[in-house]
Amino acid sequence: MSVSITVEPPRQPEIEDLLRQSSAYAMALYPPESNFLLSIDSLEQPGVTFYVARGTRGEAIGCAAIVVDAESGDGESGEGESGAGTETAELKRMFVSPEARGQRVASRLLDRIETDAAASGIRRIVLETGDLHDAAQSLYRRAGYELIPQFGQYVGEPHSVCFAKDLAAAV
Repeated sequence: MSVSITVEPPRQPEIEDLLRQSSAYAMALYPPESNFLLSIDSLEQPGVTFYVARGTRGEAIGCAAIVVDAESGDGESGEGESGAGTETAELKRMFVSPEARGQRVASRLLDRIETDAAASGIRRIVLETGDLHDAAQSLYRRAGYELIPQFGQYVGEPHSVCFAKDLAAAV
């Protein structure tokens, strides 16, 4: 399958549908208080870059966002030895439509995001996924992400599993 990945606004009908699918999937697995999904309004804020994977016919088949939150001191953009600010960004809203799974769409999204992040000076990407998201955890491990302690809003959350990748080490 031919896949193109571009930076696009999230407020498009087919992207909104993809985000609804993502939310429904998460809500089917976890209680509401264990879901940390960014809204479309949040995805349109400064410091957020939203990526869309499109299939052969131009249809949206996957998405993800990278969030750099230099103004926030709450640790949501990552904590730890690499520091805060623009050196660390958080991966959010990674989702691939069910019909496109198994075709390396998520890996391609992740590769593009990491490349762009490193080029913009981001040295570390952190993320949170759920303890029942086995495929996601496998993807992140294969891509070189390592388990880290829960950070920011995820501290103490029983369903949260957090990962990080040092982009400088990956080069």
